[in-house]
Amino acid sequence: MSKQINQSLREWMDVFMHRSMRGWSQFAKSTGLSMPQFSILMQLHHKGPCGMSQISERFDISNAAASQLAEKLVQSEYIERAEDPTDRRAKVLQITSKGKALIEAGVTERHRWLDELVKTLSTEEKAKVSEALTILTQTAKKYESSEE
Repeated sequence: MSKQINQSLREWMDVFMHRSMRGWSQFAKSTGLSMPQFSILMQLHHKGPCGMSQISERFDISNAAASQLAEKLVQSEYIERAEDPTDRRAKVLQITSKGKALIEAGVTERHRWLDELVKTLSTEEKAKVSEALTILTQTAKKYESSEE
């Protein structure tokens, strides 16, 4: 049984990840942004304002490369540069309301295929999937917290 569930989970994970990444990539391209630019927006959306050096470290790129990626986002008004309150020589990047709206539209688009998939399931199948995913999510959260 353990081998069967591992195989089932791996197959689902492969399909899910492929579909999810393809969805993000298509959405990013439709906005004219590169995936690294879109990733910067995601980081600012989820983690809040940060400095250019944090972007460089997070994406393992030079400060100059991070600055180039950020420049298009600034010009498009998805992010803005603000003075760092702790160091007036440094700049902090923060997402704008236009940037937040773009990310929210991307999330909606990314979830659209799941909504369509769920519509094809019977009531009984929906209950089984929901129960199984709840168990997996709770177990994963416990596992994650034990590793910290």
